[in-house]
Amino acid sequence: MSKAIKAVVLGAGGYVGGELLRLIDGHPKFELAAAVSESQADQPIGKTFTHLSQVFDGVSFVSRDRWLNNIPAGSDVALFSAAPHGASAESIATALDAAKGKQLNVHVVDSSADFRYARQADWEFVYKARHGAPQLLNQFTCAVPEQLASATTPHIGHPGCFATATLLATVPLIRSGLTHAEVFVSGVTGSTGSGRSPTTATHHPERNSNFYAYKPLSHRHAPEVAALSTTASGRETTVHFVPHSGPFARGIHVTVYARAKSTLRETQLREVFVDAYNDAPFVDVVETMPKIKNVVASNMCHLGVATDGGSVVITAVIDNLVKGAAGGAVQWMNRLWDLPETAGLRAAAPGWT
Repeated sequence: MSKAIKAVVLGAGGYVGGELLRLIDGHPKFELAAAVSESQADQPIGKTFTHLSQVFDGVSFVSRDRWLNNIPAGSDVALFSAAPHGASAESIATALDAAKGKQLNVHVVDSSADFRYARQADWEFVYKARHGAPQLLNQFTCAVPEQLASATTPHIGHPGCFATATLLATVPLIRSGLTHAEVFVSGVTGSTGSGRSPTTATHHPERNSNFYAYKPLSHRHAPEVAALSTTASGRETTVHFVPHSGPFARGIHVTVYARAKSTLRETQLREVFVDAYNDAPFVDVVETMPKIKNVVASNMCHLGVATDGGSVVITAVIDNLVKGAAGGAVQWMNRLWDLPETAGLRAAAPGWT
């Protein structure tokens, strides 16, 4: 494949959209064709994301009715959606219908929750709303790339940040059969996980130097994790999840607790994860407990393991905006286009952020 693949970002004005734009700029095969944002249409990208002003000098956001203007008929298109939960599906459906008129060859990766369930009823039960494009559900697969060798559908629903970290820490454990298929998860997220629009919970005076749990045992991503873990591990998984808001901007730290069926050694436990991710370029099983600063701004996940023989602890850290959203989306899009999985994602974490 010699010609560039046209990249389009729906919901490009948010934090995930900004990260997608940054990664697309450094990608060897993707070329930005449209950064779609209704609220910021015709505004320069550099005005919203000043850190991108140099690389997107003279490039502006466009409205949904104009994203096709600069894409020639018959082009290959990588369509990323960073639109909010509940709005993304309809936007994707509209874009795919418009793409048919130009005979575009399109793959979609959605970073929202709209395509994380195969059944319309399951999604609507959790999100308490009508699904925006139920006719597309069978065209999407949801999984982290490390836990599905290849997609059998043309499009992908990304599992999200808490789910990505939790699944990477949980699935090898459940699949091994060494523990009971019930996990207790404590997760901490940075403030960027709440989106670009400020709320009471994300306002700096509330978030800075503060730490608190929210929606304990009732967070809507818990059933998504349980369903995805069950599919990937082959064992019915029960997930008890308590999320926390952390006093930092970027990152996810997850601690997964489980009970061993019989006495476990740490070397035995470590071997389970090393074997599971032996061919995974973005997952490292580290010797000590992982730290968020070692992965921020990268597509890496660091995993740590511990056991006292009967109890098992797995910790995972990722950047919520990269591995948990934009980077994971690019990783999947690389696969959908038969590109090297690491294309555009090799940048190391800066450290000391």
